[in-house]
Amino acid sequence: MTAAAGRGSSSSENAASAALIHDVDSIFAAYADPRAPGASVAIIRHGKTVLSRNYGLADVETQTPITDRTNFRLASLTKQFTATAILLLVHDGKLGLDDRVATILPELPPHSRDATVRQLLTHTSGLWAYEDFVPDSQTVQVKDRDALALLARADSTYFRPGSAFRYSNTGYALLALIVERRSGQRFARFLHDRIFAPLGMDSTLAFEAGVSTIPQRAFGYSRGAQNGFRRTDQSNTSAVLGDGGVYSSTHDLALWNRALDEHTLIDASTQQLAWTPATLSDGRKAAYGFGWFVDQDAFGLKLWHNGETRGFTNGIAKFPERGITVIVLTNRSGGAPWDLAAAVAHLASLE
Repeated sequence: MTAAAGRGSSSSENAASAALIHDVDSIFAAYADPRAPGASVAIIRHGKTVLSRNYGLADVETQTPITDRTNFRLASLTKQFTATAILLLVHDGKLGLDDRVATILPELPPHSRDATVRQLLTHTSGLWAYEDFVPDSQTVQVKDRDALALLARADSTYFRPGSAFRYSNTGYALLALIVERRSGQRFARFLHDRIFAPLGMDSTLAFEAGVSTIPQRAFGYSRGAQNGFRRTDQSNTSAVLGDGGVYSSTHDLALWNRALDEHTLIDASTQQLAWTPATLSDGRKAAYGFGWFVDQDAFGLKLWHNGETRGFTNGIAKFPERGITVIVLTNRSGGAPWDLAAAVAHLASLE
């Protein structure tokens, strides 16, 4: 396999300039080794994928190259789907954003009973991270329902709900349980029926071992000795779905991005809630909405998220005022693809 074989492209290259292609390839040179795990990159402008570039291998052992249809574990990029599931239930009249979580999940320990659905979405609930109670030596995988049980090991919240921001995977595990309680469906099935299938995201799924199969799967890797890579595809928290269990490709995520912009699933005013920074009890703003970090930079409103788990590191950067979104999925631990996504988005916006 030659060095050039480490890169793949699609016909969308015709919509990108040679200079942009060169710059993107330069930015992702570290991922272009044709013998190593790599990356899939998509640049979307006003709903159209103008550049798709793919580097390295989805499966090092079988020498399977990455394409735009390769499905990566999204890690925390999953949170935007979990948040949308909640908003769909709000639209259905089955849930209120300011409902107390304890009314839906009565098993919630007493110290957490004042937290609301909105506070789970915005990481302002103060709930302890369930990971703090999972030892590295544990081999049995934790699931969403276990995160609820693990909360009982804490004797307080980090802070009074609504008074501060602290990123919490626990909140999104509980949101998955709320979806199940209020919809009457398994979380994975709800995502499929209400989000993935309607949008034609045919290969995207919330992965349940023994229940579902991931087509065109990327396996995760970490650097080993002598700069090589070893497969590190799952951790003891990889089975928690609400905070990070979705697998998808840059192809399917482009469909998702278009649905967000065209308000295919939820209306514009509801979507805007997800893209509005949370207001804390003292009036300060937190730089997070529902499943998205919300910032401003020189190019205007910036919506972004990182996704990090054992063997996968991902990023998305969306600039609504510029009509540009960049998605970066990698099947290796380490790096900062969210920064690379923002850098590529800035380049694309200058064309």
